[in-house]
Amino acid sequence: MIGISARDWAARAVNAAQAGDRAGALAVLAEALTFHPADPGLWHYSGSLRLQLGDAAGAAEKFAKARALLPGNFDYAVDQAIALSADNRHREALEVLEAVEAAGAPFAHYCSTRANAERGAGNAAAAADWYDRALRIEPRRPKALHGRASVALERGEADALARFDAALQVDRGNPYLWLGKAQALDVAGEVEGARQIAQQLAEQAPQFTDALFFLAQLRKAQGEADFASHYAEAARRAPQDPAIPQAHARTLAGMDLHAEAATVMAQARRTFPAIAAFALAEAVHAGAAGDHARAEAIFAGLNEQSAERKVQEAQHRIRRGEYDRAEVLLAEAEPLLPTDISAWSLRGVLWRLTGDPREDWLHRQAGLHDLLPLRDADRVLATAIARLHELHDSSPMPLGQSLRGGSQTRGQLFDRREPEFAALHAAIRATLEDYRAALPAPDPAHPLLRHRGANWRISGSWSVRLAGGGDFHIPHVHPQGIVSSALYCLLPPGVTGNPADREGWLELGRPPPDLCVDLPPLRVIEPREGHLALFPSTLYHGTRPFGAGQRMTVAFDVTLADKRPE
Repeated sequence: MIGISARDWAARAVNAAQAGDRAGALAVLAEALTFHPADPGLWHYSGSLRLQLGDAAGAAEKFAKARALLPGNFDYAVDQAIALSADNRHREALEVLEAVEAAGAPFAHYCSTRANAERGAGNAAAAADWYDRALRIEPRRPKALHGRASVALERGEADALARFDAALQVDRGNPYLWLGKAQALDVAGEVEGARQIAQQLAEQAPQFTDALFFLAQLRKAQGEADFASHYAEAARRAPQDPAIPQAHARTLAGMDLHAEAATVMAQARRTFPAIAAFALAEAVHAGAAGDHARAEAIFAGLNEQSAERKVQEAQHRIRRGEYDRAEVLLAEAEPLLPTDISAWSLRGVLWRLTGDPREDWLHRQAGLHDLLPLRDADRVLATAIARLHELHDSSPMPLGQSLRGGSQTRGQLFDRREPEFAALHAAIRATLEDYRAALPAPDPAHPLLRHRGANWRISGSWSVRLAGGGDFHIPHVHPQGIVSSALYCLLPPGVTGNPADREGWLELGRPPPDLCVDLPPLRVIEPREGHLALFPSTLYHGTRPFGAGQRMTVAFDVTLADKRPE
């Protein structure tokens, strides 16, 4: 074997891969690299095969080896970045790409890869620019056309629909492009056209769960009570796909239909008995529906000891009043999920129920939750409100969110191109720094204060408009953030200055109804127009219904950023 050249080893691997034996090809390459560890081509081909097999993390590692051996090869850098983005490590991908920008920028595949990484990292404007560069070099590049159309939709650009049509001329069989076109039609108010495409996707590509969810969204917006029934038809068309019942149950649970979600997962357990996660999912939905005996029986038979199982069972134990067992489970989960927002939220509830003084440390320290005047409110708020009304007039109530009634803007509000939202974004960021400055001292054990001095970024931005007569937010948490928010843009008459009934006020710390514990909020905040409520994401929060008028807010999550500027 020692006398075999790297080229011959590569030929053996290629022959195995072309015969359909990619695992065998990887084994050949692994052996080859023991004899030729300094050959960049072998490392690169190993990365390519791993990426084809869906092992993005392994592919990124192999591409990094090839690049270290041949640092001047910018194609290796591009492939490494592709693998990193596929592994949702977009900011690492950007670091790799920035290092070879001078060599790569004249080439369409570099520009398109750079745009994809920028988009994944939340840099929508930069993504649009790099997609445009790619298309100037190669106007019919399919991935660049698709990516640019998607960014146009996300940013609210007027030509989003035209961009999807242009991309479909090049790649007509791409279901993701058809879904994008349907979403663009919906935004443009052409709901029937959007519905026709979504229905066709559900029939022709039943395993395309993103399309199934979009169809459910359209059906719910049109008032259909059985808005998710097409999932069952999709499961009948593709009975071998376990992702369909998972998505079905998730959609039902997102509208508080927990019993129906539990029924779907019970059937999925019978269809896919080898998938242990389905038993946990049925227990979770059954418990949320109030069927604690059913949930108990399932938990008793589970062998899985993952952190997720411990957190979910802790929630079940709280419902049953078994606080000691819940405390043990959450303590066992913490080393595995030290920053998990949902787990910390449950600990906060549990400590309140048991009178544990750690709850004061977690949620009651001065400065952790506050209502602050928005910087430059007189200058930025009125024009932003006018724009927001335009968006809300064509926005639905989303599925799977905390709203019960009202509407929520689509996409990321602060990725949009309107200057009114850019000005509002800047004002909010300045106010956020006022909040940070008043926080308690850094504390490495605290889920928020451990990040007091870190680089923060605003993500997940949106606006909600509620109407009087029953619209409200159910208590919930935002598991992706460290700080959550509500900027009060517009309030109905009577919401302020009504300490007796507190209609429309923000409640912090009241658990959701499905947790089955009777705890009052630890703080109720009176809304004030032009003021920003900020609080740890570990706090459950919701709103009280109000009688008449409109209540408009802008909300966002604060997440951690790296050294790259927003």
